[in-house]
Amino acid sequence: MIFEVFRQEKRKDYHVHVGNVHAPDREMAQLFAQVMHARRKPAHSLWVVPKEEITEVDSDDEGIAMGGLTQKQYRWATNYNTDETFAQEIEDSQREQEVAERGREEAAEGN
Repeated sequence: MIFEVFRQEKRKDYHVHVGNVHAPDREMAQLFAQVMHARRKPAHSLWVVPKEEITEVDSDDEGIAMGGLTQKQYRWATNYNTDETFAQEIEDSQREQEVAERGREEAAEGN
């Protein structure tokens, strides 16, 4: 029986697939995984999973929706113009807003 092994190097790290072991049962698979994948390299934990119990969800399958389908480029800072002309536009806009605010305050005091 084939067991896939995922190793976590430090606490809170992701488990990363590091290989597989052949063993007759789960207990032996865990022992083999420890020897093969955690003896020489630092490891916090191992996931030892029977290969036939791992399933896949493929984004190419019909009716499967995974991330990346929605347009969310506005979340990426690289999509915004941040050169000096843009900084000048921000300053100009700030000044316009300050002038407008003063105008509203003066109008309110005049009433």
